[in-house]
Amino acid sequence: MVIRYLEILEAIAETGTFTKAAKKLYITQSAVSHAVAELEKQAGTALFQRLPKGVVLTPCGASLLEESRSILTACRNLDRRIKHLEENTPVNIVSSITIASFLLPEILSQLKASCPKIQLSVRVASANAAIDILQRGNADIAFWEGVAPKGDFHTILLGTYKLCAACAPEFGLPAEAISPEQLCSYPLLLREQGSAIRDTLDNTLALAGLKADPVWESVNSFALIKATEAGLGITILPEKLLSDSLALKKLRVIRLDKIKMENQMLALFHKDKYITEPFQILIDRLKNKNELYSL
Repeated sequence: MVIRYLEILEAIAETGTFTKAAKKLYITQSAVSHAVAELEKQAGTALFQRLPKGVVLTPCGASLLEESRSILTACRNLDRRIKHLEENTPVNIVSSITIASFLLPEILSQLKASCPKIQLSVRVASANAAIDILQRGNADIAFWEGVAPKGDFHTILLGTYKLCAACAPEFGLPAEAISPEQLCSYPLLLREQGSAIRDTLDNTLALAGLKADPVWESVNSFALIKATEAGLGITILPEKLLSDSLALKKLRVIRLDKIKMENQMLALFHKDKYITEPFQILIDRLKNKNELYSL
């Protein structure tokens, strides 16, 4: 069934003649007659009763018009919205856990303040899972930590964060800096393998021919902080995540000899990605930031 035919049916019923319906819809009378003929052919019955001064709906015609009302209303509503479909399409974001803990809320809060109508959908995952989600096309943009992954991506550098080692104040460690070998001899409370934080640590230790053997592994950085506060070992996390515990003296920073660990924070999206208007607003906001974000 052609929607236009239903509009013609409605116009005839409202105006009472084929001629007036044609004028109302800015089409020819022959087009109106053709539409009615097609509708009556499909219905297998007459839809209009021809009178000397016009036409009126038959009971079947009235029934068809009644059932058509909701369809025509839906089509008109869609017609009004169709030019705004893109601006109402949410930007699907996937973010690594660390960036989602601090940086992403700041970015999105500023964005919503300046563009309150923008719709955003956020999914938080491990760094490796975030890239997999992006590559499968289930996100428009990924917020990632570490070295830029291989792939056909546009990359926006957002800033960097430093990793530092910490332990409880009463944990038995010397005040001077400890070596990588000494670090690995203590119980370590670390993020899971595949996370950007763990990858940076593992790569740093590998350069010294060492490997971490943690007694705790967790996807939750705050669980590691609590375990470290309880004196169960040493954790290595972004300094920002440790700041509250350090300020309250529940943790202290451990100086590391010949170890410097830092991660980049990046926004990534496919080079062939179709850029909607809301997505472009987000990209422009990230690119035009005068100062890099910092953890």
